Amino acid sequence: MVAERAAQERPSWLVVGLGNPGERYAYTPHNLGFLVADRLASRHGIRLALKRAMSLVGVGEIGAARVVLAKPQTFMNRSGGAVRALLETESLGADRLVLVYDELSLPWGNLRVRAKGSAGGHHGVESVISQLGTTEFARVRLGIHPGRPVEDGAEFVLTPFPRTWLQELDEFVDRAADAVEVLIAEGVDKAMAKFNRRARGSEKEEE
Repeated sequence: MVAERAAQERPSWLVVGLGNPGERYAYTPHNLGFLVADRLASRHGIRLALKRAMSLVGVGEIGAARVVLAKPQTFMNRSGGAVRALLETESLGADRLVLVYDELSLPWGNLRVRAKGSAGGHHGVESVISQLGTTEFARVRLGIHPGRPVEDGAEFVLTPFPRTWLQELDEFVDRAADAVEVLIAEGVDKAMAKFNRRARGSEKEEE
């Protein structure tokens, strides 16, 4: 009976939003993952207040699934250590991870769900792949390219959102939270079919 109860209480998914801790970075493109984690927490009554595995963590239910929500506090480029520690703490494999993050190769407002793939130059995702030793984990990628040449990507992702983006931010974060919920409830293939759209101005899917 105790073992059965423990199995029921064990989470079935780890959802990690990537970002940087601190007010300075709160409303910058690189913190979209944090904003989506906060939106999911708000929707499902989950408090992101526990300090565990170098992260702020909350545990609760999203639909029928028991889920751990997390925001690593290691700064973006070292996110992998926190993600690996979270998976180990929760006894989950990489196949039960959903990583949510900004993507400079996609136009602002575009959303792409993927079952696996490369980091695409995103240093936070590079860190996760390096620490986990696999690229096979689900991710929700959130486009932040402004539609004009970006001379310094590292500076751009840490610059506050433009005013026009702030007007669209709430809807974008909502859509990303919707995508995570569908992925958890129905699987990555269903989420891809429902949410993926070819990026404006793009000839093909990114690897």
